[in-house]
Amino acid sequence: MDFYISNSSDKPIYEQIMTQIKSQILSGKLKKGDALPSIRVLARELRISVITTKRAYDELEHEGLLYSVAGKGTFVATADPQKLREEKIRQLEEILQTAADRARENGVSLEELTQILTLIYQEGR
Repeated sequence: MDFYISNSSDKPIYEQIMTQIKSQILSGKLKKGDALPSIRVLARELRISVITTKRAYDELEHEGLLYSVAGKGTFVATADPQKLREEKIRQLEEILQTAADRARENGVSLEELTQILTLIYQEGR
């Protein structure tokens, strides 16, 4: 499992880890029951604090995406389609928020933005 950490990103490192793990779960690359690297191993590989890695794993556990077994490791917890769909929609909302902000900044009306999105969506069929 590869992780890419950017020190120049405006996102904290633990959030970058969380985003990448979520993305791999949502894409199906990580499946229910798959083991993740141990907190210590991941911290060493990324050259970051164990505390940072633990925070990412703890947050994902709190969200119900991971679970830990003492002495065994951390595993992907869910293949719940509804939970995964909700997460995908949440991520999409973030992307669309950015698009809406940029549209407003550049004087693009809601109608124009809707037309652009409709064209892009229909082209992807």
